[in-house]
Amino acid sequence: MQLQRLRIHESVSAVFPPEELRDELADLGPEVVIVEDPDDLADCDAVVTFAHTDAFLDGSPDSGPAWVHSIQAGYDRFPLDEFEAQGVALTNSTGIHDESVGEFAVGLMLAFARRLHTYVRQQEDHEWKLPAWDEPFTLGGERLCVVGLGTLGRGIAERADALGMEVVGVRRSGESTPYTETVYTPDDLHEAIGDATFVALAVPLTDETEGLIGAAEFDAMREDAYLINVARGPVVMQDDLVAALREGEIAGAGLDVFEEEPLPEESPLWDFEEVVVTPHRAAAERDYYRHIAGLVRENVGRVADGEDLTNRVV
Repeated sequence: MQLQRLRIHESVSAVFPPEELRDELADLGPEVVIVEDPDDLADCDAVVTFAHTDAFLDGSPDSGPAWVHSIQAGYDRFPLDEFEAQGVALTNSTGIHDESVGEFAVGLMLAFARRLHTYVRQQEDHEWKLPAWDEPFTLGGERLCVVGLGTLGRGIAERADALGMEVVGVRRSGESTPYTETVYTPDDLHEAIGDATFVALAVPLTDETEGLIGAAEFDAMREDAYLINVARGPVVMQDDLVAALREGEIAGAGLDVFEEEPLPEESPLWDFEEVVVTPHRAAAERDYYRHIAGLVRENVGRVADGEDLTNRVV
């Protein structure tokens, strides 16, 4: 693979201005240009993108990108079989979201425990109202189950452990990880979540994880438990979640991802007092483009040295 022309697809503007990434990579070596028109991809060697477009796979063997880098950790939007069949390398941005997503997930837990979400809503109505004496609680000593102990899950576990929470996790291998007292396999999911005050989802979206959390899982959770989803919307059966909230099977949910995004106006999830809806921004932070630039820079160096790409998916 020769890298002379690197393109930044305009879709990255969903997360940060593409100009910021272009300027950060200005000294990289390959020519770095922002593109909007799919026709402009025909003469490039690599592209950094947020969204998939069929133009990534339209090139002949001698044209079009040989390498596509996704600025997200998740790659469920990309047709992996087609990438592999056409010999186009796909890399993702796993490994850079532990701090941002970890803080976000813990922030949601703190909001529920300290009742911050209710105070914000009361402020909108200029209402001074005290919670019941036994509503607020502290996170120290509360049990958290992190489902998925990759980069995101470990980032959540580390920060929860620092707050004195009892952290357990679910991992396909069942192998122990730092900051978790016990690690279960998916076969023991119900046991893992059964005594947790918070259940945080941090798994990628795959055939195995789609619909992972549904009616049976909500039934297994405590009635005073909260679901935190910073993974992908389809990991949770949304209708089952709504039913569980309505029937009081769980106390509430902090949701950054949904089956359909943006969340439709008619969704009942907007109206639950104990649900916090955020617009898929758990990983967002002002230095995001710098983290992406670091990954791209590393892989450009690897190509020059004839080494394998890091974070390669296919």
